Amino acid sequence: MTVHPTTPAAVASRAVADPGVAHRARTRTVQVVDTAGRPLAGAPVTVEQVAHGIAFGCIGFDETERAWRRLTGVQAAPGEDELLDRLDALWFDLFDTATLPFYWGTFEPRQGQVRTAALRAAAEHYVSRGARVKGHPLVWHTVAPRWLEPLPDDEVLRLLRERVRRDAGEFAGLVDTWDAINEVVIMPVFTKDTNAVTRVAKTVGRVGMIQLAFDEARAANPAATLLLNDFDMSADYEHLVEDCLAAGVRIDALGLQSHMHQGAWGRDKTLDVLERFGRFGLPLHFTETTMLSGELMPKHLDDLNDHRVDVWPSTPDGLDRQAEEMVAHYRTLIADARVQAVTYWGLSDHGMWLNAPGGLVFADGTPKPSYDALRDLVRGQWWLAPTTVVTDDAGRVDVTGLPGRYAVEVDGTRTEVLIGEGDTAVVPVTVG
Repeated sequence: MTVHPTTPAAVASRAVADPGVAHRARTRTVQVVDTAGRPLAGAPVTVEQVAHGIAFGCIGFDETERAWRRLTGVQAAPGEDELLDRLDALWFDLFDTATLPFYWGTFEPRQGQVRTAALRAAAEHYVSRGARVKGHPLVWHTVAPRWLEPLPDDEVLRLLRERVRRDAGEFAGLVDTWDAINEVVIMPVFTKDTNAVTRVAKTVGRVGMIQLAFDEARAANPAATLLLNDFDMSADYEHLVEDCLAAGVRIDALGLQSHMHQGAWGRDKTLDVLERFGRFGLPLHFTETTMLSGELMPKHLDDLNDHRVDVWPSTPDGLDRQAEEMVAHYRTLIADARVQAVTYWGLSDHGMWLNAPGGLVFADGTPKPSYDALRDLVRGQWWLAPTTVVTDDAGRVDVTGLPGRYAVEVDGTRTEVLIGEGDTAVVPVTVG
């Protein structure tokens, strides 16, 4: 990305270092004037990027557990806090959006005993340092409370509505993006265990469950961004989206999971998913992305949870493969303007789902090649480092880059500039 007082032709050729996503760059003009409103030509202007508009996310589950330990007085294992500090620094050096765990069964393991304080502390940890926070999920059949199961269906539905209203409302202003409901395609036919949410979904139906989640969350926080999220990328999910839209459900974005334990999707599958789900005209969030740095999971398994191992190490070939496939996948996604968020499902192998080598960082806090490769994109090729230029004869400079927030500083005066779709008005900066 670049800042310049040059011609439009130069803008097009120098806007973004990565040509594959250059078409997503936008330009905003800044005009520097004195206190009398006269343009200042030849004034030195320093511009730097402050934040991406596209959400580059990762889970913040470790910080949630640390907050819970501190609140309950549980001592960390030797060296654990030091490790979490290292991981936290790596998190903020790459990511800007944290997904926090609101699984009902662990958030409220006994009825009325909620972990609101721990989740609030974790959310504030991220927000205080400029990150955005997303909650996952408000409704899901897996990790549902066991204490729900003996209750009759009408009581389960009442409590489910109450849960959504309570948590979406209590965290409004701090957590304003939610997976309102998760994995509904399989929800009514789920057979891995018995749970009250699947039971009521069989009678209420998929669209009815989605309507419940969205209505209650929207009522509690009208400003929230609410996602329908699923791992099923088949036509079944497409048909569910069609049914929801026909029923008048207001979906703010579609959540698409991409756990690649059995191998990377590759460009063709990724483009196919983008096209099939992009046709609805809704923003696309890739909510759960995982790529392995070790041996891949057997292809014949339909449920990733069926693969259980005690030790699952990275391999030299796997480390190289993960880095290469990570870059290719993110480039394909960010090249599509419908993609507004990409969340990686686990910074490190420390506590990784299924014990898989899916982290961008080893369990000891050492970055893998994939971390460096992704950071080179997000905070390198797709990021504007501090750059100083001078204004043209009209006192203007053009700020060009991917959607996001930029800071412009002239003679000690610092002004924030937003770049995005529709942000075209000239930004005045007065000095003197």
